[in-house]
Amino acid sequence: MKHYSNRYIFIYVTVLVLIVATVLSIIVNRLKPLQDYNKETEKIQQILSAAGYEGIDRNEVQKLFSEISDELVVDKTGAVISRYNSGTFSEGNIRAFDIDDKTEYLKAINGEDYHLPIFAINNNVFVVPVHGKGLWGPIWGYVAVADDGKTIVGTAFSHDSETPGLGGEISSEKFQSGFKGKKIFDRNNNFVSVKVIKGGVTNSNCDPQYAADAISGATSTSKGVDDMLRTCLELYVPFFNNYLK
Repeated sequence: MKHYSNRYIFIYVTVLVLIVATVLSIIVNRLKPLQDYNKETEKIQQILSAAGYEGIDRNEVQKLFSEISDELVVDKTGAVISRYNSGTFSEGNIRAFDIDDKTEYLKAINGEDYHLPIFAINNNVFVVPVHGKGLWGPIWGYVAVADDGKTIVGTAFSHDSETPGLGGEISSEKFQSGFKGKKIFDRNNNFVSVKVIKGGVTNSNCDPQYAADAISGATSTSKGVDDMLRTCLELYVPFFNNYLK
């Protein structure tokens, strides 16, 4: 049996590791454009879903989004500081699609200046991202508001780790449909968000215009949705007040 020196084994293993690392790096770099495309497509599908566009061919999603959307960026006063459509900036130089909205929300919480993304679909539905915390991890999604600045026309919620059949139901059509037509401002134009009611709206004293049913058996996740909507939508109140009304 042939014996190899420690030096030989060390060099052999080092070369092998370098070869494997190089091959993996090449594979990752070649796959990245496809991964980025799939990530962008999934985000667009959620935005369009909140605005009421369902069942769109995946290959047509990005083209449709480019045709029917204006990407707006607003500051904390609700003023539009950037506008992007079909590959062109008509105002400013910040694309809403590229904004890390979670980071901007944290800036808002910390009292720093921030920029918020808004996706205007056909100039009559305004879709905004929301982020929150469920029972087991983060929850997020998009809320579409009509051009009256008050009425929710659709939602698209998602999660990574909520319990299937319980908290995981936030991404179901049944739960999300409960927010359609709800108002986020009361009759005196005060922001009230939409309360998520444990036990159901019909069994509470809440005005059904401003409330939706919680998920049965998923109290923590439902509360997370309630907090998420109130916290995130409130940041857009200046925009709804100044731009849409």
